[in-house]
Amino acid sequence: MARKLFGTDGIRGRANEEPITAHTMLRLAMAAGARFTRGDHRHRVVIGKDTRLSGYMLEPALTSGFVSVGMDVVLVGPMPTPAIGMLTRSMRADLGVMISASHNPYYDNGIKIFGPDGYKLSDDIEYSIEALMETGHDLAAASSAQLGRAIRMEDATGRYIEFCKQTFPKALRLDGMTIVVDCAHGAAYRVAPTVLRELGADVVALGVEPDGFNINDNVGATATDKLREAVVANKADIGIALDGDADRVILVDEGGHVIDGDQLMALISKSWTAQGRVANGCLVSTVMSNLGLERFVNSLGVELHRTPVGDRYVVEHMRKNGCNIGGEQSGHIILTDFATTGDGLIAALQVLAVIVEMERPASEVLRVFEPLPQILKNVRFGESEPLELAKVREAIKAGEIRLGQQGRLVIRKSGTEPVIRVMGEGDDRDLVETVVEDIVETIAQASAA
Repeated sequence: MARKLFGTDGIRGRANEEPITAHTMLRLAMAAGARFTRGDHRHRVVIGKDTRLSGYMLEPALTSGFVSVGMDVVLVGPMPTPAIGMLTRSMRADLGVMISASHNPYYDNGIKIFGPDGYKLSDDIEYSIEALMETGHDLAAASSAQLGRAIRMEDATGRYIEFCKQTFPKALRLDGMTIVVDCAHGAAYRVAPTVLRELGADVVALGVEPDGFNINDNVGATATDKLREAVVANKADIGIALDGDADRVILVDEGGHVIDGDQLMALISKSWTAQGRVANGCLVSTVMSNLGLERFVNSLGVELHRTPVGDRYVVEHMRKNGCNIGGEQSGHIILTDFATTGDGLIAALQVLAVIVEMERPASEVLRVFEPLPQILKNVRFGESEPLELAKVREAIKAGEIRLGQQGRLVIRKSGTEPVIRVMGEGDDRDLVETVVEDIVETIAQASAA
């Protein structure tokens, strides 16, 4: 059944407007707490957040809800999303909650919930929580003697720092490397520079002065201009850009050129193939990853599995098929040998290990394959459903025939706005542009009719 509150990555919206209000967060915590109360043990939930002003409103609301149904709450403050998954498992907690809207501006916020295994909740469990919120059944408050307690965990940052460092090969160090890291004024503003420094790098830190309003504001993985400038100005070896909750990463080589998630997945696949570490011979990515990536990993003997857009779908497919490398072009890199969700810092450390071992510049190491020309255009539509019209379907079919085996089309409705995204790629850029333009024009005409 369809969910109303949860989207493809938890709950998200404008802070202090439904559903991101104190009232709804209170009921969400009560419902989630009731759903995960099982057995006679003291139940526990770990709550982290990024640096948005609204976190000060949402954190106590969630805490009150969990405490009221008898759950103990462990507050860890600003921490990356993957750290919450790790701490939930490490502390044998029943739930983990991250308060963040990822790469969105400060005025948005959201909730991501992890189960006791450290993975994000399934659609079915999210639906059951929504049902509890709507009906109010089984949301009985705990007795006065059974109320939960709330404590603040002082060493959470240190635990995650050590966890990240343990993923870097023990025989290697980052001595002699100058690294610029942009933390987007977000959740990793303390941990990321510390990890890199403790591994031996000289670190230039950007986006490490959060004020509640500046998260992702012209910094981070979705705005790399400042990072590119800083890498060149400091003659750095590499730049690392994280987003607001540090579950995605984009890299910049020593010349200031941006390296996306497809190249990172290709590099890690190549390195792990040589080490015999690629589980079940597969890499999982979305329909948006470049065809060049698919051709490259196929040459390694690795099969690319594609999923719908969204890192949760990548993770679900990885778990179902026993794959340990997955991700998105946007920089969500999931390495289940280490983490249960995308972890920008850990992904960056795996890439840094390859650079150190090869003793070559980042620009030579990170350009693993030549991307095919990829054209993406958006078409706004009204109340109609243009993708269901015969004229539009015919235009899409004609485009697929023209591209043949030398290209592909991905056409989908946005999940967040009334837009149809038309993506085409292939060996012949002019042909791809023509095909995409024809489809865009047909959709626009159909929407206007």
